[in-house]
Amino acid sequence: MLVRAGTSSTATTDGIYTDSLLREWTDQSHKWAAGFHKWPAVEGRSSSTYSATADGRNLPEGYKPDSIRTITVGGARLQKVPFNDYLKYLEDNSSTNARIYSDWGPLYFINTNADVSGTIVFYGQYTPAAWDKTDSTLTTVFTDAGDEDANEALVEEILSYAKKREKKFDESAIHHQNAVLILTSVWNRIREEQHAYIPKDRAMWNRIDVLEGAQSDEILKRDQFF
Repeated sequence: MLVRAGTSSTATTDGIYTDSLLREWTDQSHKWAAGFHKWPAVEGRSSSTYSATADGRNLPEGYKPDSIRTITVGGARLQKVPFNDYLKYLEDNSSTNARIYSDWGPLYFINTNADVSGTIVFYGQYTPAAWDKTDSTLTTVFTDAGDEDANEALVEEILSYAKKREKKFDESAIHHQNAVLILTSVWNRIREEQHAYIPKDRAMWNRIDVLEGAQSDEILKRDQFF
């Protein structure tokens, strides 16, 4: 790292760079890069025993607000709805057993009357745990996912911190921009791959009869004219 930074021996002996500082920068750059996009590398799963309550519960430790994509309870999938719609629906339908949930900041809410029980499982995006600065064998979330290209972005971001410490702000900005460009390139590649996913038995929209207000499934029935 110091060679990449073009660091002189004076800078290390004078304490401009220390092992502790380099490990701190590694931790910072790791968290920054992991949160730059919703990477597959930081998709996670967490489970616990479900307990119905009208009060909001904290999201699993390490998971970001608005990052939970799917919740299942006892194998039954719940539908995620906007928080205000969630409150209004329960207010208008106090006894509904609809399998719905929402979140607000670090809290999640599940309809207490939902006909579910068992283990609750969360699928979402998590923030990597703090880097153990005493363990030199640790790998990044990108290494574990096989995205070695993204690790180069971490190096560039660390170099950005280093140049800023030397008060070489222009060079620092260049390294940061390099890190952004690398991560953007990796993200674009991932998005291209994700286009291969084909929804199974699910339409993106239901067609609506603008005159009657009914969905197409209600309008057209097989053999209706016989």
